[in-house]
Parts: sequence; structure tokens; C-alpha cells
Amino acid sequence: MTVVQDPSQWQAPAWLDAATRAAMMAAAQAARLQAHVPYSHFQVGAAVLDEHGQIHPGCNVENAAYPQGVCAEGGAISAMVLAGGRQIRAVLVVGDAPSWVTPCGGCRQKIREFAGHDTPILLANPQGWQATLTLEQLLPHSFGPDHLV
Repeated sequence: MTVVQDPSQWQAPAWLDAATRAAMMAAAQAARLQAHVPYSHFQVGAAVLDEHGQIHPGCNVENAAYPQGVCAEGGAISAMVLAGGRQIRAVLVVGDAPSWVTPCGGCRQKIREFAGHDTPILLANPQGWQATLTLEQLLPHSFGPDHLV
């Protein structure tokens, strides 16, 4: 993994204020602690900020039939949709690893369904916020709903 040396890439957009980032972090941290991970023991929490300013947490849920598990981001997106949200304004993912914990490929595509290319994806570990990337940086040249119009 390439570590980003440019601190400007670690900056959240100006509209995503410190209080909202802190609330997203608290929600993702609390969700992470609820993860059902009897096989990997790798807890992940996520928080999705919707177009109404509501924060929707999710955690990973493993299953003995491995492909049937749910990632934290997918759980958070499902919670957003259930609550009436239809647009992701920001995502925060928290996991405990030596390098950044980013959304998996499938979750990047799930995020793309509800988010624009410039949507900030905040990466954190239990000690705090590590970096911010855009969806375009994580999923360049992506296929999305706009291709089907």
C-alpha cells in the first residue's frame, strides 16, 4: 500500500465539520464493537451521512457460509435506505489494522450507487481519523446509476 505523504489528502471537505466527523466516528466506533466476527475476529464499523444530515451506522456480520456475510458499509447503507435516505454525503470506516482499512471492492460499488465521485470516504482506526479519500480515488472510472439513464 502506498502511504499518502500529501497532508491535503487527509483533509475533510470544509462542509464536513468537526462535530459531524466526531459524531460519525462515535457511531462507527460503537457499531464496530457490535460486529459479529467469530471467524476473522476483525471488527469493522462504518457510518454513512445522508442528504438529511442523519448518520447511519453499520458493522460487519460474518456467517459460517463465508460469502453470506455483510460488510459494515453495506449494513450502514441498508440502514440509510430503511430510514429514507437516498444519497450518501460521506462515509467513515473504522478498523484496527497496520494500514488503512478501506471499503472492499463490493462496498465501493455499493457506495457508488448512492454517492458521487467526490464523496469523501474517511478512514480511521480506534485511535482516530487517519485519512480522507474520495470515492473517485477508491473506485476510478466507475459504473453507476447515471450510466443507465
